[in-house]
Amino acid sequence: MNTETLLYIILSGVIALLLALFQYKYRSKTKNIFLTFLRFLSLFAIFILLVNPKIETKQTYIQKPSLAIVLDNSNSINYFKQETEVKQLLSEVKSRADLSRKFNIDYFTFGKTLSKSDSLTFSEKQSNISDVFTQLQQIYTNQTAPTILVTDGNQTFGSDYSFVSKNYNQVVYPVVVGDTTAHSDLKIQQLNTNKYAYLKNKFPVEAIVVYHGQKNISTTLTVKQGDAVIFTKPLSFSKENTSDVVTFYLPANKVGVQTYKVHVNAITGEKNTLNNTKNFAVEVIDEKTKVAIVSSITHPDIGAIKKSIETNEQRQCDIISPGEFIARVNDYQLAILYQPDSKFKPIINALKQTPINTFIIAGTKTNWQLLNSENLGFKHDINNQTEAFQAQLNPSYSNFIIEDLAFSSFPPLKGVFGDISFEKNHSILLYKQIGNVITESPLLVTTENNGARNAVLLGENIWQWRAQSYLNSSSFNTFDNFTGKLIQYLASKKRKDRLVLDYNSFYEGSTQVILKAQYFNKNYEFDAREKLHIRLTNKKTQETFEYPLVLKNNYFEVNLSNLPPADYDFTVKTANSNLSKSASFKILAYNIEQQFLNADVTKLSQIATNSKGNLFFSSNYKLLFNNLLKDERFKPIQKTTKTTLPLINWKYLLAFIVFCLSLEWFIRKYKGLI
Repeated sequence: MNTETLLYIILSGVIALLLALFQYKYRSKTKNIFLTFLRFLSLFAIFILLVNPKIETKQTYIQKPSLAIVLDNSNSINYFKQETEVKQLLSEVKSRADLSRKFNIDYFTFGKTLSKSDSLTFSEKQSNISDVFTQLQQIYTNQTAPTILVTDGNQTFGSDYSFVSKNYNQVVYPVVVGDTTAHSDLKIQQLNTNKYAYLKNKFPVEAIVVYHGQKNISTTLTVKQGDAVIFTKPLSFSKENTSDVVTFYLPANKVGVQTYKVHVNAITGEKNTLNNTKNFAVEVIDEKTKVAIVSSITHPDIGAIKKSIETNEQRQCDIISPGEFIARVNDYQLAILYQPDSKFKPIINALKQTPINTFIIAGTKTNWQLLNSENLGFKHDINNQTEAFQAQLNPSYSNFIIEDLAFSSFPPLKGVFGDISFEKNHSILLYKQIGNVITESPLLVTTENNGARNAVLLGENIWQWRAQSYLNSSSFNTFDNFTGKLIQYLASKKRKDRLVLDYNSFYEGSTQVILKAQYFNKNYEFDAREKLHIRLTNKKTQETFEYPLVLKNNYFEVNLSNLPPADYDFTVKTANSNLSKSASFKILAYNIEQQFLNADVTKLSQIATNSKGNLFFSSNYKLLFNNLLKDERFKPIQKTTKTTLPLINWKYLLAFIVFCLSLEWFIRKYKGLI
């Protein structure tokens, strides 16, 4: 409290005393010292509130360090038969009162993601150890939190955790569970193949076979389709020659999903034979969508669009000039006209005579006078000004199922300033966002009239969207899936169905099995009031399953990841309109968590060294607890918090004033002074 405030308080006391004496010594006939004292207290408290001094309080407390117990909940722990050891370690931690006294203990489990829990099922189908360090770094920022990581160290998903852990600012103590003995092992490390093949063609398959051992061995790689052997090759390995890449071609003779099994014969004494076999499937189709990107200029967008389209092997994309396109116009199902200029006039005239759908991408070099004059169903304001537009997804768009890719985080596209008007029926997929203002002006529009489907994008630099999508999700897949659905919609000439399904023909056993659907009323408007359900039948066992589909934005969805690997026929039905659609898919039998033979001691030892921790094994984890209790780096910290509170916020003083004034009034009333 400073000197000035102290002087004000003293002055307040003097004034309060003078006023109290004036009230009861000079004005009142009865001189009552107690009433004078009460009036003094009331006035002094009121003056103190006017001065409003600040009261400082200090609170000292002891902050214990945190201890993060992170347990591997993946299926590999169960496969290594280490579930008892992990549960025993968890039980030991909970029973150690000395650990609880020194640390605030937090329990986590992880599979594909990290969860704050101590419930162990060992049923997770994937392991993402890198996510553990990423999430814990956010949780324990500016804290001391040694971390016990109980795992076999085998990761099936995510970034290399030995590098990600370098950004984790805590001491890590890995506890290794699983077999650490080196066994001879032969496995198919990786299988590379296309998802699609074309009828009466041959498709390539690449198998990477790896051997761990000291002896010279011989084996045979065999490929089967059903019970028929369609390819074999003898292989030899030694201590020096530990891997072989086998490339072969298989015929695509039948339309539909074809399943194959690649197998290498086990060697003598091999402990893990599950990783000797891998299944894969290829969908054989009898047609290919051909897309032309027509442009008279060079731009990064063109290459990015081509790459995005051709991630789907069903599609072929050619980059051609306007003059070349005229001669080949009938070779394509879709023409992407990139920033049309005066050279595109013959192309536009030719497209009017052919049933080819178009996708116009406009930008700063687009000739809008030409496009406005060709009666394409839209007109744009003409000026020389440009502007940057960010995108905002229209959640009501229903021509096909689309999810938000975090468009608001994407860099803005550059286009011509002005409004565009459409003469025909159109659907806005993306709105323009200028700064923080979401407008009702379209950025990406699709039209559908008399069987013709077209689209217009009013901005260039879409290559930056693809790059930003990779930064957001560490993969181009989300943006490429968005492009693929748009291209599939534009390239198709089929009449719009009232019940539309979105699913894959086959799923690997370690991935989520998600099926989506859309329902439209008779006016082809998305109807969220309808109820959908799916009925599935296992082709082999004839077992049936039935589930409802859950509404999500502008589509329905069901998660079928709990189904066992098999071939399934399914039917999606509507409850009220009696519409249905049937198809089939296959779930491949593959458990990636059972492909490992040993715990990865090398990487776990590396993260222990980098974090200045120590590596322990499940057989001696009790030594770890003793080390934690003795480690001087993890001492409790005494902290002091200083709080400054204005006196006017102190409610007790107000209650004191009311009490004094009330007591004074009652005494005066009792004595007849009022």
